[in-house]
Amino acid sequence: MIDGVTNNPALPPIQVQTGVTGGTGKTTAGQLSFGQLIEQQLGGEELKFSAHAQARMNSRNITLNAQDLARLQQGVAQAAAKGSRESLVLKDDVAFVVSVKNNTVITAVDAQSMKGNIFTNIDSAVIV
Repeated sequence: MIDGVTNNPALPPIQVQTGVTGGTGKTTAGQLSFGQLIEQQLGGEELKFSAHAQARMNSRNITLNAQDLARLQQGVAQAAAKGSRESLVLKDDVAFVVSVKNNTVITAVDAQSMKGNIFTNIDSAVIV
């Protein structure tokens, strides 16, 4: 225990570096911002798609290129940084319901199918 904080053995240690400017997210050479640290911690795990999500994407002709996938992963990382468990990630005209804790897309809904629907069992929404 260091200064009242215990280490979590499930997470690799994060070294706090000095030199971060006040709230701008900019750092001095060779140092990472908070956002970069979060991305580094969460970035190693690839986003998964459930069988249901894959079926919905196929039936609704939803395709993702590498840039789309990167944006979706960034949204999930942002939700995780805020402590979300189940999130609605909106990307352009597609909504993804994501289990943040499992890093898994549960379903995907295109703009046409979104009309008149209600998204339940989510604790956050991210627009990417």
